Amino acid sequence: MILSASRRTDIPCWFAPWFTARIKAGYALTRNPMNHAQLFRIPLSPDVVDCIVFWTKDPANFLSHLPLLDHLGYHYYFQFTLTPYGHELEPGLRDKKEILQTFRTLSNQLGKSRVVWRYDPILFNDTCDVAWHREQFSRLCDELSPYTQRVTVSFVDLYTKLRKDLFYAPSNAEMAELASFLGKTAKAYGIDICACCENADLTPYGIRPAACIDGALISSLCGMPLDIPRDTNQRPGCGCVESVDIGAYDTCPNGCLYCYANRSAATARRRFAQHDPSSALLFGSVQEGELIKMKEVRSYRTGQLSFWDF
Repeated sequence: MILSASRRTDIPCWFAPWFTARIKAGYALTRNPMNHAQLFRIPLSPDVVDCIVFWTKDPANFLSHLPLLDHLGYHYYFQFTLTPYGHELEPGLRDKKEILQTFRTLSNQLGKSRVVWRYDPILFNDTCDVAWHREQFSRLCDELSPYTQRVTVSFVDLYTKLRKDLFYAPSNAEMAELASFLGKTAKAYGIDICACCENADLTPYGIRPAACIDGALISSLCGMPLDIPRDTNQRPGCGCVESVDIGAYDTCPNGCLYCYANRSAATARRRFAQHDPSSALLFGSVQEGELIKMKEVRSYRTGQLSFWDF
């Protein structure tokens, strides 16, 4: 099983004690986000978990928890989003200079192949135009090239709840101009560049499709080839392999104005305030009469199905 922690919320930034408690307990509970009454018990034993993929914008609070994962024999890597936006778009984050230092520290601790940089999403407004992104991406490549081997980019999707007064959809010409610059600049700094779930074909600019939960990288970390199925539950164009996510929507206090995982910043702050680090669920509790279904998972190292006893 590949464990995703998490596409739905920033576990390393805000929920490190909960995650460590669940690792020690050997399981976590999750709710099906499409069916609130459906709960799953997810086994977290290192015998079952082949690799953990952490998604974060600031893992400073998580660094002291990593030695436990190493001691228990878990394989893991980070998808680390580091954008040039300020508090007007990402109000809950620390100063970017401090987060940049955390990126360096994490890379020095784990190795540059295990810290994937995300310049994502690429937003456009009156300030963040092509020229601004050219300047910022070049600066960050210069800062981060000694600490990462790969950058993942994506242009923002203007989904329904995104405030159209804050962002606009780039023209095809703007996308082409910026994509060309991104591809050339990343190559100049020796960084592999890929695009996450882009409808446009960016390969002419040297930007290949991404696999954020990357079967090849996971196989490398495990020291053996693993035949992991593609994840058919993700968006079209996603190259990720199958994983199990233990996060919960509407729980991240980062407050990013473009976030797809929070319905509102107020809801996320309220739920975070109600978070219980000792609960098996990241948010909420099991209600009377609710049934918990055992999640059937297997290690791709052995090919054997694994079940967890209650």
